[in-house]
Amino acid sequence: MATRVEGRLASFDGAAGWLNSPPVTTEGLRGKVVLVDFWTYTCINWLRTLPYVRAWHERYADLGLVVIGVHTPEFPFERDEVNVRRAVEAMDVAYPVALDPDYAVWEAFANRYWPAAYLADGEGRIRHHHFGEGGYDEQERAIQELLGVDSDLVSVDPVGFEAQADWASLDSPETYLGAQQGQSQSPPGELSLNRWSLEGDWSVEPRAVSGSGRLSFRFHARDVHLVMGPREPGDVVPFQVLLDGEAPGEAHGLDVDAAGGGEVTEQRLHQLIRQRGRIDDRTLQLDFAAPGAEAYCFTFG
Repeated sequence: MATRVEGRLASFDGAAGWLNSPPVTTEGLRGKVVLVDFWTYTCINWLRTLPYVRAWHERYADLGLVVIGVHTPEFPFERDEVNVRRAVEAMDVAYPVALDPDYAVWEAFANRYWPAAYLADGEGRIRHHHFGEGGYDEQERAIQELLGVDSDLVSVDPVGFEAQADWASLDSPETYLGAQQGQSQSPPGELSLNRWSLEGDWSVEPRAVSGSGRLSFRFHARDVHLVMGPREPGDVVPFQVLLDGEAPGEAHGLDVDAAGGGEVTEQRLHQLIRQRGRIDDRTLQLDFAAPGAEAYCFTFG
């Protein structure tokens, strides 16, 4: 493929800190092909791109590619460096990561998306960009072009959160729960597709809902994820998942057992459901017997 010049590599001077590396400067990147990857650790869309970015780093680092992750938070708890460090380790992110809690690097690049990838040549000129998921072959061909490499593309076998969405069966959108961005809430017992409800003692806060009782969602997707965490660091908050009123069994997600039991121990993305068979409209019911957790956003795959 033939890339074209789209602009200049912006500065990383606004980063609040760095993980896996001393501070990186544009001057220090001269002569290197640079892939800048904007992300935030609870974003399922970014998580599904991660196996490709990780594989490119592993294959091309010795050939002159530098991958730089820029972690720009969406939710308040993603500003916490301890949380980001934990995510970097758990997700096997080994390349340099700029911490961008104040959106300084984000604004320097005039970025507006998670995930977003910008590819620059050895002279610091942006030669390719991609927003969102997909386009992996095109992105890798652009990397190869700038490195002067001609080889087969990487092969990845994503698992867990990183598994690619079942796009043919995905008919539920990302849905926020807090008052600022909340949408699609219905009264209990009146759920149509892609509507959610609360039963019990709940507080609707600007970015999340918190309390005790039942949180329900009528969905159509293979996977159901929920960004949630304990209100107080270190707390353990048990929950129970039902699928159409029954234990999920083989449809349980990574953070739930076959009986539907799980615990909130960290502020992160939780996988509640991963179905193995035919995909139909189903109702997720998430029960908290006691307060202590806060839930931010549903995503699907």
